[in-house]
Amino acid sequence: MDHGTELGAAGRIPLAVIVVDRDGLVSHWSQGARRLFGAAKEEAVGRVAVDLLPVSGALPEEDETQSYAAYAAYDGLGPDLESSLDGRLSYPAAGRARLSAPHRDRLDVLWWAYPLVGPGRERLLVLAADAGGLRRADADGSGAAERVAPGFALHTDFPGAEELARRLPEIMPGMSVDDSARIVAQVLELGYPVLEFSQNDRVPVTPDWGVPRRAERKARRERAARAAASGEPLPEGFEDFEGFEDFKDDGEDLEYAAVRERLEFLNEVSGRIGSSLDLSRTIIEVSKAVVPRFTDVAGTYLREQVVAGEGFPDGVPDTTTMWHRVAVEHTDEPGRWDDVVPVGEAMPFPAHTPFFQCMTTGEPVLVPRIGEQMGHAIAAQFEKRDIRPLITHRSMLVVPLKARNVVLGFMILLRHPERVEFNDMDRVTGAELAARAGLVLDNARMYTYQESVAETLQDSMLPHIAPRMPGGDIATRYLPGTLLGRVGGDWFDSVKLPGSRTALVVGDVMGHGLNSAAMMGQLRTAVQTMAALDLPPAQLLRNLDDLAQRLGEHYLATCLYAVYDPIASELHIANAGHIPPVLVRAEDGRSDLLDLPTGAPIGVGGVPFESVLVRVSPGDRLVMCTDGLVEVRGEDIGVGLATLCESAAHPAASMDDACDTIIRALNTRGGRKDDVALLMARLSGIAPEDVATWRIALEPIEAGRARAVVREQLHEWGLDSLADPAESMVSELVTNAVRHSRSRQIELRLVRGDTLLCEVDDDDHTLPTLLSAGPADEFGRGLRVVSRLAREWGTSRTASGKTVWFELTLP
Repeated sequence: MDHGTELGAAGRIPLAVIVVDRDGLVSHWSQGARRLFGAAKEEAVGRVAVDLLPVSGALPEEDETQSYAAYAAYDGLGPDLESSLDGRLSYPAAGRARLSAPHRDRLDVLWWAYPLVGPGRERLLVLAADAGGLRRADADGSGAAERVAPGFALHTDFPGAEELARRLPEIMPGMSVDDSARIVAQVLELGYPVLEFSQNDRVPVTPDWGVPRRAERKARRERAARAAASGEPLPEGFEDFEGFEDFKDDGEDLEYAAVRERLEFLNEVSGRIGSSLDLSRTIIEVSKAVVPRFTDVAGTYLREQVVAGEGFPDGVPDTTTMWHRVAVEHTDEPGRWDDVVPVGEAMPFPAHTPFFQCMTTGEPVLVPRIGEQMGHAIAAQFEKRDIRPLITHRSMLVVPLKARNVVLGFMILLRHPERVEFNDMDRVTGAELAARAGLVLDNARMYTYQESVAETLQDSMLPHIAPRMPGGDIATRYLPGTLLGRVGGDWFDSVKLPGSRTALVVGDVMGHGLNSAAMMGQLRTAVQTMAALDLPPAQLLRNLDDLAQRLGEHYLATCLYAVYDPIASELHIANAGHIPPVLVRAEDGRSDLLDLPTGAPIGVGGVPFESVLVRVSPGDRLVMCTDGLVEVRGEDIGVGLATLCESAAHPAASMDDACDTIIRALNTRGGRKDDVALLMARLSGIAPEDVATWRIALEPIEAGRARAVVREQLHEWGLDSLADPAESMVSELVTNAVRHSRSRQIELRLVRGDTLLCEVDDDDHTLPTLLSAGPADEFGRGLRVVSRLAREWGTSRTASGKTVWFELTLP
């Protein structure tokens, strides 16, 4: 099937359609190609494309006054068709050529070549038309074509573009709808095939904006206007032009048109960049926006501090400033640039390079062609890599990426040697493009910096909780409320307590932002300090409420505090205005909200708090969260709590999977703006056979008995390798307890869990401290022995006195 292109007064002409694959072989040959070139589809498909379309380089007889090379350069139409066929060009090109065809005279052919990218085998789409058909049409009086020049229209808002999108798939090879749509989209992106014919009629837009040709046309029209005003004969080409007065009123300033098209390009680029505040994505958007339409290679360099999301000193960059190569976009064959100039490399630039000139002056630097000498000077800074083949003879434009008079980086733009050089208008366009890109990058940089600060603050505020606790497992999740406010007042925590117990905490400070985060940090520290005193849950919340009132009237927070005893299988919980926790029973999988006295938020003052004792079984799970997870604006909180119970009861392979199930069930609902803190604990318990307890009398001889029972118990548990260090430390702790206790008995307990825990309790409230003992000192060596031998040790007060404990790692 044939297809035509819109030609204004000239109407339509048949097109031949040829597709070349990545091996340079013809994979599609349309009926129009058969009629134009004389070869049948069966003969053409599978043959080398260059053999079917040999290029002579000569022009038709009527155009022999100028060479093809000059003609192509003058019109900006690109090099010959052979360069496109053999894959040397990776950007769209168009032109005229004389081709040899079997059993036919030499053809005067107009052609357009589109390089194709993507997953398919197609590498090049070639459209061709018979220029002789246009001359025959002109002979019939349809137009006085002095010459015909093929080009590209980068705008598709004129008749024909929609038809191309509709008809092109019909003449393409049998392929999937997705592949066909991909090729059509690329063709429309690179430019609709158009013709300019005669000196008078013009189809809008040709590659590289064609300023020299437009300027010449403007001069000719100005001469025609002066001739018409003075009554002199019109210049050649305007004799039969009608409506010249209308042209004077409605004609377009061609230089202004060129500038306007540049602005349209810049507006289009501006719409494609800055879609997010992610620095990496912004860099990729900027690179892809200019390749291949404005340049063939775009390398982006940013200051080291910009990449790291940090601030940098004021002043002009110097030869010690490190620049990171963050992106390289190009139209060359894949991988050609990757090994020579890899993304991620950091390097300084010497003062003699155009890059240094650009980053110190903040102005674009134009190098029309990189000569051998400059290519050698640039390549000298790349150790053991020769980049001269990549840059020599190319046109280069270096543009600064700056914002608020600060140079953040620069872009190196290179055009292929066959492409038109960068000119002064390109320099202006590049500078404006870089200015817009620089502002977008600076916004992304500042956001990245602020996000880094917020995340660092939040990480410092939230604890890194170990996944194991005595007699159980813990999993946590934290979700910020908004992308721009990654810090808030929600927190969770766990505190190790005497007796293998663990305190579990979830809290929520009223408000958002840095103030709430700072307040949260103070309250969390206070909870940890008071938990170490082993205060009952209700008393701890009472003390926390008093502290909040002393800190200020704006300190308001909700808090849920639970103490888990894995030996007694008990939970002691107190609530200060927080949503209740969920307890998932291991026996039947049932999940319920625990019925707790609500209490008032921390900071209200004057309201009592109550503790509740909850019996638990091994395998039960406790779920504590903040209201941001269950509360959605415009929805009753009961709906969220019901969903929380349902999702918490869902079976899961691990604690992390169970947390993710809850997050997926509740966080996918729209409207969540608050932070979320989630803590889940699996209460596995400690079996009675893993606990051994003895009462020790207040007699010095009891230290020997303590050593004996510990050795015997460790032998029973199969932990003989721990007997010697455990005996030595138990002897020291029991001796100290006997010396300082006022009651008649002390308690010694061994607990086998993830570690071996040994605890000695007495009724003395004075906590022992680590002392420096000299050679002649009688006391002070006991705790030093413990600190050297134990994996971990500590002391804490209890309601009746104190506990001194140590842990040993199990073999």
